[in-house]
Amino acid sequence: MTDQLKKYLLPDQSTRVQAVRLTSAWQAGLVHQHYPECVQRLLGELVAAAVLLASNIKFDGALVLQLQGDGPIALIVVECTAQLAIRATVSLREGHDIPANGTLQSLLNSQGQGRFVVVLDPNRDTTDLEPYQGVVPMEGDTVAQVLELYMRNSEQLDTRLWLASDAENSSGLLLQRLPSQGGTAGHDQESHDETWTRICHLAGTVKQDELLSLDTDTLIHRLFWEEDLVVYEPHAVRWHCPCSRERVAGMLRMLGREEIADILTERNTIDIACNFCGKPYRFDAIDCASLFVDNLGTVQGDDKSVH
Repeated sequence: MTDQLKKYLLPDQSTRVQAVRLTSAWQAGLVHQHYPECVQRLLGELVAAAVLLASNIKFDGALVLQLQGDGPIALIVVECTAQLAIRATVSLREGHDIPANGTLQSLLNSQGQGRFVVVLDPNRDTTDLEPYQGVVPMEGDTVAQVLELYMRNSEQLDTRLWLASDAENSSGLLLQRLPSQGGTAGHDQESHDETWTRICHLAGTVKQDELLSLDTDTLIHRLFWEEDLVVYEPHAVRWHCPCSRERVAGMLRMLGREEIADILTERNTIDIACNFCGKPYRFDAIDCASLFVDNLGTVQGDDKSVH
């Protein structure tokens, strides 16, 4: 089954293994977006990485990976909530050609001014916590390399990532070395070191086409068939953008009848696409007229205040 995150633990509790494979959820995110192949691949890798990292954060909110580029890509934003609901978008810079073999560095950091920001955004309805923002050095040729460096230097967690994406799938594999428990004996630490080295070596044999074509159970068995992994219940991942026709209608209503009428004199419809997911919304003259009629059939005025 796709659109799942699966977690495993080594018997000595020294290392966690996680794998995510998205098909329907990933394709849902591309329905209204049409990116060049290299941009789409980069976005898919970030989506897989966001799911893998967000699943280990114990708070009610969202993990946001935000890349501000100085090249053909102006901005990439990927958001994954604690419930593993994802959304993602890319803003391309006008007048810049997209190279067919574009990479993280050439697309986002060609002038050395790109920024990679990790944001922990708490749910304002359930917590008083303030958002946390960490800047990730744009060092490395791939998303995986940049995030590994960030996790090691900022979170003090040895982490390895393997990410892959195409038009059909977004997939990833994560290894993370867990902090040693207090009082761990020297021989236990040595054993944990050996476990980490062995597991990293085994995972390092994975190929891109395996990440994209194999279901998670098959992939994990192929890589770690000699390991007696502790297996946890899988977690479903879904695509979700909160945009809706009602929200767009509310935005148009705030413009007022006069401004809406002026727009309709120039065109037959008002067409708006969600800035995040690209989903299109169309309002014709009748739709627009109905924006200013309340449930009792009374025509509303041009009050633009927000209630």
